[in-house]
Amino acid sequence: MRQLTDYEISELQERGCQAEDWLSVFVADDFVPDRVSNVRFFGTVEIGSLTGHIEMEEGFVRSSGLSNVTLHNVTVGDGCLIENVSGYISDYNIGDRCCICNAGIISATGSLNFGIGNIVSVLNEGGEGNVVIFDRLTAQLAWLMIHDANVRRLVMREVNEAGSGRRGEIGNDVRILMSGEISNVCIGDSCEVHGASRLSMSTIQSSDDAPSYIGTDVIMENSVVACGASVVDGAKIDNCFIGETVHIGRGFSAESSLFFANSYMDNGEACASFCGPFSTSHHKSSLLIGGMFSFYNAGSATNQSNHAYKMGPVHWGVLDRGSKTASGCHIIWPATIGAFSMVMGKVSEHPDVRSLPFSYVIGNGTKTYIVPGINLSTVGTWRDVGKWPKRDKRPASAMRDMVNCAFPNPYVMQYVAEGKDLLRRLVAEQGEQCEEYTYGKCFIKRSALLRGMKYYDLAVKLFVHSVMHSTGLACADAGGSDLWLDVAGMLAPKREIERLLSDVEYGVVVNTEELIHNLQQIHQDYDSYAAGYARSLIQRSEGNMFYDEDKWLKEADEAYSWWLNMIRSDAEKEYAMGDVDETMLRDFLDNVK
Repeated sequence: MRQLTDYEISELQERGCQAEDWLSVFVADDFVPDRVSNVRFFGTVEIGSLTGHIEMEEGFVRSSGLSNVTLHNVTVGDGCLIENVSGYISDYNIGDRCCICNAGIISATGSLNFGIGNIVSVLNEGGEGNVVIFDRLTAQLAWLMIHDANVRRLVMREVNEAGSGRRGEIGNDVRILMSGEISNVCIGDSCEVHGASRLSMSTIQSSDDAPSYIGTDVIMENSVVACGASVVDGAKIDNCFIGETVHIGRGFSAESSLFFANSYMDNGEACASFCGPFSTSHHKSSLLIGGMFSFYNAGSATNQSNHAYKMGPVHWGVLDRGSKTASGCHIIWPATIGAFSMVMGKVSEHPDVRSLPFSYVIGNGTKTYIVPGINLSTVGTWRDVGKWPKRDKRPASAMRDMVNCAFPNPYVMQYVAEGKDLLRRLVAEQGEQCEEYTYGKCFIKRSALLRGMKYYDLAVKLFVHSVMHSTGLACADAGGSDLWLDVAGMLAPKREIERLLSDVEYGVVVNTEELIHNLQQIHQDYDSYAAGYARSLIQRSEGNMFYDEDKWLKEADEAYSWWLNMIRSDAEKEYAMGDVDETMLRDFLDNVK
């Protein structure tokens, strides 16, 4: 960088430029004044080479340059085009090849955290904050912070040690077009901000292979956006984390919520919600509040109540992985719904049915009925478990969230085993001829209970089939033989997570990098842990350490064939309703294998 020559200053003045102090304006060695017009310079301004070109859109290329803009304490990289900024740009470092056109104000003021280190109260809306949002947040770190204060303290200490910045950063190849106010926002490489209304105190991460996009009429404050995310079409975001390849649009409103890998939110609202990987809500009248979700699909007019109008909005609940809510579903927290279940109607009895996965949970406002296991046999479940891996669009560089789509898996199987024991216990305690069994404040019809036990037997065989046809049992790790956790999309033996949390507590793990590395190792060892659980499950079923692997394989294969026939039968039932044409049915049946 060098100072301007007298000739260059004269040329710039001829072109309508002004400076508070021309000695504080620095330029690249190849600077040419004819690329600059109607620019006001305040404070120290550094301008890179302006000899490059910017492609506005396919087939439309413009020369880089500066015009109709006020710059205050700004560094401009090489090859930028900045024009028609109606307000000013202040205290920003702008990278190479950026295009900033028709913007309002872009400014950074004071000592700033750019949304890094904000504390969010998820689940308990009235809580004091349980998750620290920052630029390296993952679904797993957020889950651990909720469940362990030591992890939260470790993250906060690391964020505080990193300190705050005094200048905003705009990375390389960024495009900011037709946007209003951008204040105290850091923007990563290759991000596009097009038509946003107001962005403040936030960080937008972005990269060449996972660019982020902020669209028309968006208002976003106090938030962090991960690589590959898109926030568009009038979305309103406050105090949130928007994860990898997450989409939020069509006027969706979110406050104090977390959205992780591949979640998709349109039209509705979220407050104090933990939306794990593949959480989806499309409808205007849907409200997600005070809930933990993952691999979830919200039906239209879905909502939850976290407020009993007594102690405040302090109640919360869990819809375990793979759950859905039907149109008009209303759940009054607290409640815990088992994995791959469907919730219908108004559920007001606060059920805890985590031990009854694959169930229908049906409420009418006064009574709640459980139909155990039935969702295992539906087309919807079969389609869901097949589509999630295909819909993970994250590039390798933007896969911080550890997402395991395995189906069936040990986490769900432990509840299947509990569910089998629970249903048998209900029969033993309430009688074989009972027409309607009670579990907590819920009801299970006798016919549904008997079918449920068969479904859970089937689920066990499906899990054994999955393991035997993937890794086999030879790689079994005994560490996976006991209880399991779903750590926001990552499946892990409980003892491994407890060991890791102990290492955090006693200072063996001292930073988030080490913590994430340990989590990744557990994630990578899933297959051997799952095989260990499968072997343990077989041994418990046999009642001893020895078993006939060939017999189990044969029964597992038969169970898998039976399951596929159930899926085909369910598809044919829908065809019989008249809304599915025969070609669609045949195409679907051909893929069920």
